[in-house]
Amino acid sequence: MTLEGHAALKKELKLLTEIERPKISQEIGIAREHGDLKRMPSTMLLKKNKAWLKRVVEIEDRLARAEVIDTSTLGGDKIRFGAYVKLEDIDSGKVVEYRIVGADESDIANGTISVTSPMARALIGKHEGDEAQVKAPGGTRNYEIVSVRWK
Repeated sequence: MTLEGHAALKKELKLLTEIERPKISQEIGIAREHGDLKRMPSTMLLKKNKAWLKRVVEIEDRLARAEVIDTSTLGGDKIRFGAYVKLEDIDSGKVVEYRIVGADESDIANGTISVTSPMARALIGKHEGDEAQVKAPGGTRNYEIVSVRWK
């Protein structure tokens, strides 16, 4: 996991434990005062509390098991974890850019892909100017590596 991904999980955990949890407790307390604990809205509060707890446990587990890598110390022209890679689809000419991150951080809509994804596996170890063949569920795609950069 990158430093940024680790920080984002810690921020979410803090939000959940310091803001959301007290809010849920207060809502349950208000429902209890009104004798509404057996009504539907209270059941929804209890489900909300259960979902909160599940997410907190999940984040704590990920943080405890995380291997955090400071990608600012990495560099070079070889693609590996943490690299920003610009690719051109050889068939369509479409250019895309991705950052290779940990599985918990990947979000294709935000331009991050998991180091274990078929795309990243096809790119790891390659250099600018190389071609990569990506075997994905939608078929095989051929890319040229336009650039490799680091932040």
